[in-house]
Amino acid sequence: MLSTAFKFIKYDKSKSIGVIIGIVISIFLIGQQIGILGFLTGLMGGIIENSNTDVGQIWVVDNITQNANELAKLDERIVQEIRSIEGVENTYAVIATGGIVKFKDGKTAPVTLIGSESPVFAGGPNPKKIVNGNINDLNLDGAISAETLDESIFNNSVALNTRVEINGKEAFIRLQTKNARSFAGTIFYTTLSKARYFGNYPDTKVNAVAVKVKNGYTINEVVENINSKIYGVKAWNAKELKEKTIAFITVSSNIGTSFGTLIVFAIISGFFIIGLTLYSSALDRIRDYGTLKAIGATNGYVRNLILLQSFIFAIIGFTIALLLIIGFKTGVAAAGLIITYSPIELFSFFLITVFISVGGSFFAIKKINNVEPASVFRG
Repeated sequence: MLSTAFKFIKYDKSKSIGVIIGIVISIFLIGQQIGILGFLTGLMGGIIENSNTDVGQIWVVDNITQNANELAKLDERIVQEIRSIEGVENTYAVIATGGIVKFKDGKTAPVTLIGSESPVFAGGPNPKKIVNGNINDLNLDGAISAETLDESIFNNSVALNTRVEINGKEAFIRLQTKNARSFAGTIFYTTLSKARYFGNYPDTKVNAVAVKVKNGYTINEVVENINSKIYGVKAWNAKELKEKTIAFITVSSNIGTSFGTLIVFAIISGFFIIGLTLYSSALDRIRDYGTLKAIGATNGYVRNLILLQSFIFAIIGFTIALLLIIGFKTGVAAAGLIITYSPIELFSFFLITVFISVGGSFFAIKKINNVEPASVFRG
């Protein structure tokens, strides 16, 4: 049957190529949109993702906050108050404030300064995202971190020891991160005191409190203890705050709807374009299928023959589309757009490919099932 399927595919090369191109375009568009959406959702939760969640397992923020990119001010005394709650091993103040960075050529850009207490730096950067320098270098006078992928945005070097100004105050890049970014914009990490200094931030305020859980207690237990005993704040499991932030921004900005619509239309258009192409191809070869029936082939055999052709199309189309997706991922990485695909996502792309190709073949199957064997002998 396999050799017969390949003969049918070769019989009408133009339509076979058309089916494969339809699959490639649909899957590439789906992969592209899912990749970009994944990149954006990564930015949405970047404040939490790029923090040191091994230390800050719980984040305590204002009780109306649903977006970690927009943190309200809290009274600094809350840091000590939370430390007295059962199950809390330690607490660390985190502030996030705005600033304007100025480079030696005079160009400026808005940045978010995130400050947290040395030496743990609960607010970040995440040690896994440090590519140059030592996190303890942030204790040096005027020390800040910079993101290597933001060089293209600044159109300036962010190499170690580069001198810049933040809100008119001298600073030096002593640490480099890679892919430690957020939806709120460019992040510069530093110590708590320097973030206050550069950002003109009040000494009596913080934006969040990172909490380390004591051994023997679960994160959820401590979250409940904090929420039941301290008024005006809300404690979150850090991972849940990240997920809540992503959900909030995705819904409020309609990003999820926009990308979801594009993906659904790519699937639907691919399904019908491929289905109609296979249907047209079946019409062109209707006498061949009728001949097979006339010499004893059952409807089941013919159906499996068409399904096998569609599966071959799916394999070829998916392989080409995957290569294009990998090329797209590599190309945009140079521009700072870091896209990653999990094995589950790649497998999902394959399942969608099979659905589009094999599902579309049912148009042709329905037509061929109605063909009478005797029809091939009529003039």
